[in-house]
Amino acid sequence: MGVGGSPQSVVRAARHGFPLMLAIIGGDPRRFAPYVTLYHETLAKLGRPALPVGVHSPGYVGSSDAEARETYWPGYRELMGRIGRERGWPPVAREQYEREVASGSLYVGSAETVARKIAATVQALGLARFQMKYSSGPLRHELLLGSIERYGREVIPAVRQLLAAEPSQAR
Repeated sequence: MGVGGSPQSVVRAARHGFPLMLAIIGGDPRRFAPYVTLYHETLAKLGRPALPVGVHSPGYVGSSDAEARETYWPGYRELMGRIGRERGWPPVAREQYEREVASGSLYVGSAETVARKIAATVQALGLARFQMKYSSGPLRHELLLGSIERYGREVIPAVRQLLAAEPSQAR
């Protein structure tokens, strides 16, 4: 069950016996650790078996870190502006975007950078699954296809290798 990060939605997923998928679109993903703990504790209190937890976050895999940041920024700004108007948020600034790319929940960069960031999130939250939302904002079709190809051919194998090298609770 996909949730946006309220304790009530996490408990609801556990109560219904659904695996948990956290939709994280902003901030340090590690701040969701209490929700993962709450989910596992609620399942245990209800006598339910342990179920997998995953994360769904936006990203873009470019040919380099700099190229990815520059390519993704205009569409991200537009998308977050639209969402912000609907939810009462101010327009996103470039500094906020750069923070999200550096240490938040935007998985934007080269294949190596994105793989390291995904592996760190998987380890920190004990995830069984990570989904990258690759179509955030208006990007040209060929750019999306290139990102998807790099994600499948380079990022996923690198994440598996990183997780195999560093035993974690994600397995």
